[in-house]
Amino acid sequence: MNKSELDFIMQEGEGLKIEFKESLDKSLAKEIAAFANSEGGRIFLGVRDDGAIKGVHATNELKSRIQDIARNCDPAISIRLTIIGGIIAIEVDEGNDKPYKCSDGFFIRQGPNSQKMKRDEIIEFVRGRGKIGFDEVFTRVTEYDATLVQRYFEKAGVVQKASRNTLFSLGVLNEKGFLNNAGILFFTKNPKKNLINAYLTCVRYAGTEKADVIDRKDFEGDIVSQVEQAASFVRRNTKLGYEIKGLYRKEIPEYPIEAIREAILNAVMHRDYLNKGVNVQIDIFDDRLVITNAGPLIKPLTSKRLGELAVRRNPLLADMFHRIGLVEKIGTGINKIRRECKKQDILLEIETNGFFITRFVRKGVEKGVEKGVEKLAENERKLLEMIQNDPKISKASMSKKLSKKTVEYNLGLLKGKGIIKRIGPDKGGHWEIIK
Repeated sequence: MNKSELDFIMQEGEGLKIEFKESLDKSLAKEIAAFANSEGGRIFLGVRDDGAIKGVHATNELKSRIQDIARNCDPAISIRLTIIGGIIAIEVDEGNDKPYKCSDGFFIRQGPNSQKMKRDEIIEFVRGRGKIGFDEVFTRVTEYDATLVQRYFEKAGVVQKASRNTLFSLGVLNEKGFLNNAGILFFTKNPKKNLINAYLTCVRYAGTEKADVIDRKDFEGDIVSQVEQAASFVRRNTKLGYEIKGLYRKEIPEYPIEAIREAILNAVMHRDYLNKGVNVQIDIFDDRLVITNAGPLIKPLTSKRLGELAVRRNPLLADMFHRIGLVEKIGTGINKIRRECKKQDILLEIETNGFFITRFVRKGVEKGVEKGVEKLAENERKLLEMIQNDPKISKASMSKKLSKKTVEYNLGLLKGKGIIKRIGPDKGGHWEIIK
């Protein structure tokens, strides 16, 4: 490790594989055990939690005490020590003989924290949770996109140039220069080239059934772009209302945007990427929005305990989203979605039957038709007024006032809601208003 890499780690802060400790204390044992039980990591002795360097005097006695702490774990844990400018870097590899125990019990790494495992969690861990996850598996891919890496650092608030050393510090590149699956998802322009199902599909239907498609997009870029583009698709394909108070107008989206965004993040983070037959899909109907991703709940998590426990299928993906501020805290996502839906009177349904399905259902909607034409969006109103004024008006004439794409899209919405229908051919026919 050189000075440049150390500076990057200090800026990046604590995470899944990085822990700062101001001085040697009895908690070092649990940190070492937690890293050995997880994916490995490094502990920097002489650094405060905020990344400020305090420094320690690296005497032979101090180094011997650190080695003794690791050896006294059960089973003993092998560590490597590096001294850099008054800091002792303690490197812990992922253990081959899990689970490891210290005097205070069994610990595992969750995000930037080491958490003590309870009895049932230890049993489940022994049964199989100690196996390496999909996101941590290293591939033969070596090429990454420096622009995506730089953009990631900017989102994380880190001043650092993209390099193999910085990717190694993030835990997505190994000593041989190979990316793991997390590295492919975050730092290659087309992850689908190497991971066939690593894309996200968004569809807007007319009505309440999967029949007439109004708009559809497959997003195949890096995983952060997929989330951002999916959120934009939802905003573009749902209506926007307004609330006027005094001189100010407040926009009110059809669905709570923060809840939708959180659900999309949850889907791409926790999906089962080993299931190659499916991908994340967002379906928008007149009366509901549905987000589907593959993967059953991981024990001991159950549908009743959603929002209480934090059990992650892809911990490295979750940690990397956390570093750029897209995930706030471990296990808070579901509760945030519930809270936002309650504010906007949206019914939230979560189904966990081998898939993880999140439904946002609008209240006051009967068979896909809104109660009252007054609830139509602005462009729908404009088209309806054109038809009222001239039932024989053509799409070409409508497109003189609105774009062709807007006309096609909103006519599809009006048809799907059963408000209008077309009588006769495009030429010589006319529109009929049903409701």
